[in-house]
Amino acid sequence: MPDKKPDSKDRSHQRQTVSAGREGDRKVKASGIHANLAPENESEISPPLSDAELVQLRVRVIALENIVIALLAQAPERQLELAREMAVYISPRQGFTPHPMTVHAAAEMHSLVKRADAFRSGEQSGWDGVRKE
Repeated sequence: MPDKKPDSKDRSHQRQTVSAGREGDRKVKASGIHANLAPENESEISPPLSDAELVQLRVRVIALENIVIALLAQAPERQLELAREMAVYISPRQGFTPHPMTVHAAAEMHSLVKRADAFRSGEQSGWDGVRKE
C-alpha cells in the first residue's frame, strides 16, 4: 500500500458531504471503500449486482453456514467456546451505540453454535420441525 497523504481538497469535500446528512455519510463511506478496493486507473464504479447474482450469493451463504455448523458439530468444546467468546466480543459494549448489523451478526454466531450443539447431541429437527433422535 503506497504511503500517500489524503488530499486536503478530498477531506474538505468529505466534510461537506457528511454535513449533508445520513445519505452523504453513506456516500463518503461507499466512495472510501471503492477508492481502497479499485485500481487507481479505474474510474468506473462496478455495476450493482443482478437478481441472479444476489440469489447465487444467498445460496453460497446458506451452503457456508451449513458447512460451519457441520464443522462445529465435530469441533472440540474449546473451539465452540471460542466462537461464543467472539460473538460476545463483537457485541456492543456499554456506553457505545449498538450497530444493528453487529448485533445481528453476534446473534447469528450464537445460533450457529447452538445449532451445532443440537447436532452434537442428536437433537436436530427434520424438515417438518419434529425432533428426531
